[in-house]
Amino acid sequence: MSGSSQRILTECRGPILIVTINRPEAKNAFDFESSEAMEAAMDLLDQEERLFIGIITGAGGTFSAGADLKEVAKGGPRPQLARGGSGIQERPPRKPLIAAVEGYAVGGGFETCLACDLIVAARDAKFGLPEVRYNLLPTSGLFRLPRRMPYHLAMELALTGAFKEASYLERFGVINRLSEPGKALEEALKLAESLLVNGPLALAASKEIIFQSFNNHDIDSWEKMPIVQEVFNSEDSREGLKAFAEKRKPVWKGR
Repeated sequence: MSGSSQRILTECRGPILIVTINRPEAKNAFDFESSEAMEAAMDLLDQEERLFIGIITGAGGTFSAGADLKEVAKGGPRPQLARGGSGIQERPPRKPLIAAVEGYAVGGGFETCLACDLIVAARDAKFGLPEVRYNLLPTSGLFRLPRRMPYHLAMELALTGAFKEASYLERFGVINRLSEPGKALEEALKLAESLLVNGPLALAASKEIIFQSFNNHDIDSWEKMPIVQEVFNSEDSREGLKAFAEKRKPVWKGR
């Protein structure tokens, strides 16, 4: 079956829901329509009793470049979704969710992975939080990443905006399994099938208990923090987005 938008495709393979981010022409960046469709796919996973596990992957050999900065650069009010950024970041589904990563998972793409419960990645996949390069901030990554890897290494990723290969993150426990290039979805399906021998209610309950133990209301209220508003409303943020659209280096003014 297909999703509510061609930007997000859904396919049921027995009790497994495969969700594909389908904007390869934009490196699978999330615009609002994509985020809305992702939220609908996560609602489907939660609501459909015959579905026990979800897998998120990307079309065209990459996972996701994150938020569509060209859309963000246009300004205007940002519509709010019940599940937060990318339609998943603040409130993932109750059922177990696996990210199957090829190519790049950066910015909101990396945050989407961090909203999943398990991550399978091709050995040559790359991850990062480059928002700082545009004087922007990740939505949930600054909360979740320090809980998944050592503090100083999470800080390095956040402050440099550098990309790291999957093998680096696997070494610190952020990634569960590595696959050969082009085989991430295949390996994720094997992992999902290994979970299906267990009771689906126990799977969902175990996931939710661990999720709640690692997440609090910090993420729900982060946008209200004065320091966050100062960044988003700054001249530098407008310059960062303009420079991205114009494919040039930004000129920072610190205001």
